[in-house]
Amino acid sequence: MSVSVLGSGAFGTALAISLAGNGPVTLWSRDAQQARHMQTSRKNTARLPNVKLPDAISVTADIQDAIAADVLLLAVPMQKLRTALTEHASVLAGKTLVACCKGIELSSGLGPISVIRETIPDAHPALLTGPSFADDIARGLPTALTLACADDNLSQNLQHELTTANLRLYRTTDVIGAELGGALKNVMAIGCGAAIGAGLGDSARAALMTRGFAEMQRFALMRGARPDTLMGLSGLGDLVLTCSSELSRNYRYGLSLGLNRPFDTQTTVEGVATARAMSEIATNEGLDMPISATVADLSHGIYSVPQAIDTLLNRPLKEE
Repeated sequence: MSVSVLGSGAFGTALAISLAGNGPVTLWSRDAQQARHMQTSRKNTARLPNVKLPDAISVTADIQDAIAADVLLLAVPMQKLRTALTEHASVLAGKTLVACCKGIELSSGLGPISVIRETIPDAHPALLTGPSFADDIARGLPTALTLACADDNLSQNLQHELTTANLRLYRTTDVIGAELGGALKNVMAIGCGAAIGAGLGDSARAALMTRGFAEMQRFALMRGARPDTLMGLSGLGDLVLTCSSELSRNYRYGLSLGLNRPFDTQTTVEGVATARAMSEIATNEGLDMPISATVADLSHGIYSVPQAIDTLLNRPLKEE
């Protein structure tokens, strides 16, 4: 089974590097100049400058070269997924498409698999998610991920083909739970980063992680997820990683808010849009999501960090 990775950012490049241990991989970049540079220099100097591309990776800007593969991994940001799919809908029809992004689409409230189904109805969608940093994967460090696919036969085939020497995949048919776990933990990571940046300490971070996880569970169950899915890699595992490491973009963004420092606007922070989408859906459904709502307001400048802290600490007392 041949594989292409569409998207030459850090995560897409890292996946291609790991998969190259199994055989030839095509890495597609929208930018033709970048593709030529990567192909000749054997480096992604913009995203993963310290890792060499194996000879088994072929970098191209020609979408026709990329779609010739049996499996296409979509390593594009969540808020750009629909645009990418729509732009190439005619050539992606009927393909096996594995989304490698995390988040909830702001315009629709949908996760990546749902966006694929809506945009390309005859595609065979799946999702690769879980606790992972691009640098770890690219360096060959052991990483475990969740592979979510409603079709368990396809899921088993993908699990076999996409498992590598350092990537161990666990299957689930609960695509809703996997989608939401990977999306909602980004919101909590922003909150935890803001707490640490503001000097509130590790105890406050632990409280935010725990109460945030309770919100993730409530939201996911309301959307039809299985409870055990959120306890796995795509939920709790990813939450622990992104709320405790500065390698997480969402956590670093939260840190910048807590420290009152500017943040690189070119860096994708999926949790900002997800917090807003999640908060709007929760309000419409009458679901109590105080941390998510506060992170949404904080990210959009409605609250300052001190105001956000006061909002959460002065809520009515309740049972756990």
